[in-house]
Amino acid sequence: MAKMRAIQVSAARGPFELVEREVPQAGPHQVRIRVEACGICHSDAFVKFGVYPGLQLPRIPGHEIAGTVDAIGEGVNAWKVGDRVGVGWHGGHCFECTACRKGLFINCEKAKVCGISYDGGYAEFVVVPQEAVARMPAELSAVDAAPLLCAGITTYNALRNSGARAGDTVAVQGIGGLGHLGLQYAAKMGFRTIAVSRGADKEQLARQLGAHEYVDTNVSSAAEGLQKLGGADLVLATAPNAEAMASTLGGLKSRGKLLIIAAPQDPVSLSAFSLLSGKTVAGWPSGTAMDSEETLSFSALSGVRPRIERFKLEQAEEAFAKVMENRVRFRAVLTP
Repeated sequence: MAKMRAIQVSAARGPFELVEREVPQAGPHQVRIRVEACGICHSDAFVKFGVYPGLQLPRIPGHEIAGTVDAIGEGVNAWKVGDRVGVGWHGGHCFECTACRKGLFINCEKAKVCGISYDGGYAEFVVVPQEAVARMPAELSAVDAAPLLCAGITTYNALRNSGARAGDTVAVQGIGGLGHLGLQYAAKMGFRTIAVSRGADKEQLARQLGAHEYVDTNVSSAAEGLQKLGGADLVLATAPNAEAMASTLGGLKSRGKLLIIAAPQDPVSLSAFSLLSGKTVAGWPSGTAMDSEETLSFSALSGVRPRIERFKLEQAEEAFAKVMENRVRFRAVLTP
């Protein structure tokens, strides 16, 4: 049997291990992908620390996969060998539960997660269900496409489903792995875009990414800064800090929306009184493979690109540590 290199986690809180595995075979309704790039996400900590419900170790992590179809299983008609494709967090669905019957595949009761439910992209090859695969435009390199399959789809899909319309004021809280993409998407989608972050040193970057205005929370609170600029129709909360998220609520216009796409460890504490003007608080999941495909297409069309740092597969431990310590600007990508 042919062999491949892969990074696996064998025990909770154990090291990333560089191992040699047999190249997996594509079964019925499955696609095998030769991995060209795989992004590292904070959520890979679920595997590293062994804390995801139902997780079975050893496991190869990775759900930001970009590559080329290498083989297809029986019953696969939509994909052929040589197609450029990607795979994100949503790694498959059952087609049978109530959510699937309604077309809400992202809410499937038996949804699979790539790199958690089955082996992921920290490897030279990966096998995934055919419904988890998204087409990758020729204009995007694999290393640029990989982070868009998680951070990209999360921000883009949230914005386009938020109810905000072109010309509305959208504030992006945080300029990190999610926020640096959120700013680009918001500007490219026709919103008046405000970056909310801490420190004057981030203003230039925020404006380079597309922000029309900048609120420095070292100078004023997020609410005060946003209100000085007329208030926001939407706040896209991308930095996982409960206090920082809550501080933006007062900066919303009446009937404005706080849309949370990052998960802080602490509860988000909000004043019920501040909601009585019609303000709402909501969250948004990432999306399905079709959403990923449309994210990639929009990114290719509009010029949205992640800012990345590249690492070789054998540097996974170092790269993951930098991600967890917030020392990557702004997405880490592994290449075989």
